[in-house]
Amino acid sequence: MPSPHLLNVHRHDGRNRALITLDGEIDLTSAPLLHASLRQCLCDGVHRMDVDLSTVTFCDCSGLNAFLTAAGQTAAVGSVLRLHHPQPMLARLFAMTGTGPLLLGPREAARLRAR
Repeated sequence: MPSPHLLNVHRHDGRNRALITLDGEIDLTSAPLLHASLRQCLCDGVHRMDVDLSTVTFCDCSGLNAFLTAAGQTAAVGSVLRLHHPQPMLARLFAMTGTGPLLLGPREAARLRAR
């Protein structure tokens, strides 16, 4: 029996902001945890979510969908979601799907494309 892929979510709040550090793999099994964590920030009144991806080792389409859903939900209530420090695999995923400007911000997405 394969072992479940683990995703650790650490949240550090400051005023109306949250730094969310993700560690591990985002896939069909762990995407619901990611989605719930980001949704909880909105329920707690967080207006800006910065997500550190520097130790995310894998992300499939279910993870991308969780990020896109959260981005839409945050925008709908006037909040901001920004992803930071994607590993090359994630940067390629964002570039290939055209989601980099939405999730990383236009400037960061352009910087990663220029690499």
